[in-house]
Amino acid sequence: MAIGPRLDIRQSQSLVMTPQLQQAIKLLALSNLELEAFVGEELEKNPLLDIAAEGGDGPPDREPPTEPPATESDGIDRLIAAGDASGDAPLDADYAADTFIDDGPGDAVPADRTGPSMGDAMQGGGSGDAGEPIDFDSFAGPAIGLSEHLMQQAGATFSGRDLLIARQIIGQIDEAGYLEADVRDIADQFGIGAGEVEAVLLRIQLFDPSGVGARTLSECLAIQAREADRHDPAMARLLDNLDLLARGALPQLRRLCGVDEEDMADMIRELRNYDPKPGLRFSGELAPAVVPDIFVRAKGDGWGIELNSATLPRILVNRRYYRELSGGPQDKASKLWLADKLASANWLLKALDQRQRTILRVAEEIVRHQDGFFRHGVTHLKPLTLRQIGETIEMHESTVSRVTSNKYLSCSRGVFELKYFFRSGVSSNDGGDAVSAEAVKSHIRDLIAAEAPDAILSDDALVEMLRAKGFDIARRTVAKYREAIGLGSSVQRRRQKAIAGAR
Repeated sequence: MAIGPRLDIRQSQSLVMTPQLQQAIKLLALSNLELEAFVGEELEKNPLLDIAAEGGDGPPDREPPTEPPATESDGIDRLIAAGDASGDAPLDADYAADTFIDDGPGDAVPADRTGPSMGDAMQGGGSGDAGEPIDFDSFAGPAIGLSEHLMQQAGATFSGRDLLIARQIIGQIDEAGYLEADVRDIADQFGIGAGEVEAVLLRIQLFDPSGVGARTLSECLAIQAREADRHDPAMARLLDNLDLLARGALPQLRRLCGVDEEDMADMIRELRNYDPKPGLRFSGELAPAVVPDIFVRAKGDGWGIELNSATLPRILVNRRYYRELSGGPQDKASKLWLADKLASANWLLKALDQRQRTILRVAEEIVRHQDGFFRHGVTHLKPLTLRQIGETIEMHESTVSRVTSNKYLSCSRGVFELKYFFRSGVSSNDGGDAVSAEAVKSHIRDLIAAEAPDAILSDDALVEMLRAKGFDIARRTVAKYREAIGLGSSVQRRRQKAIAGAR
């Protein structure tokens, strides 16, 4: 054989992840709201994409997409469905009609209306949609923060150098209302005595909310006790020994405070009315509302499952605009650009349709497997893994994982993340079906909630009671589940019930 360079031609096959294929897989992991933002970006980039009509038949310049030739989009379906998407029945979708249905007869806003008014909102007709609740948060003004709230009070209370000191102190107060800096450090910054800074701090501690500017929990509660005129010597000693109260050492506390059981119960009751973190009421952050992606409703003897159409993107291909562009004079580059935009628009609609069908298949299988949960509650939640769902619908478990990420399901029992239904199992000691760990946690919670103050259940007692219910579970597992749901040990619960009984 000759030694030297040469040219060879070889034929091979490989699976290549094209950008569109990667994007189709990424679409599965997006929630409906995230998908809406993604589609909005595509609408800006692609002039052939347009928003679907809000009612009736679409206008003549919006037509349903034609079936593209067999290209890499077919590979998208096969990859997403792990080789068996050909067996899926296509949706009976008429994109030219009302596929993306209107949420109600009043979806279309009249031409002479530019926006909702407060009067319309109070009557439930701000946008012409009488079927949806009004979002009153949209009418709320911007929330004021704790620092701004304190600065306003400082401006009305201090002047000159005291105002500068007050601003420095307020800048060091955290969101819970506690002063994080040391008074001596602030004094060194201004080159003054610590007593002058302390005097300004004492006046700030009189600001609203009560308890702000404290350096410790004891000081915070003491400020609120003074404002309520309850800061007597007995209360002061109680606040100086909060660690004993946390441990439930009530006899020792009564001796230190010099009070009887009735007075101690009254003092503890008073402390429960105080706010240990007064600044949090000015956090100004609203908890984000969870928008469900899937609705599950009882339908005869079974369940009706549908996607939340209110948050699904509604797009069509504007083929009239495509014909206008393609009918004019064009160079080669323009034709290639226009063909690429048309292929991209057709691909996006096909990918969105595939995504919806995939989510529905996964949701239907979850509901079928967890039928007991939807009928009877969390105690009937069964063990479930991504692999089980994937094998049933003939998809890879990584695809199921993407489908269940950032998706929420709404049913009569509340709103749950799809990941909630995938739980590890605990075997049964009577040979029956295994139960989910969440169901065991629910039983532990119920047993502890029903225990008497003078008969606190130990972990060993919980193990015996759970085994009597048919759960084969070890003591360390009970302890792990108990801690996971935020319940203390038997010693901690005995002290808590003793404090609660002293109220």
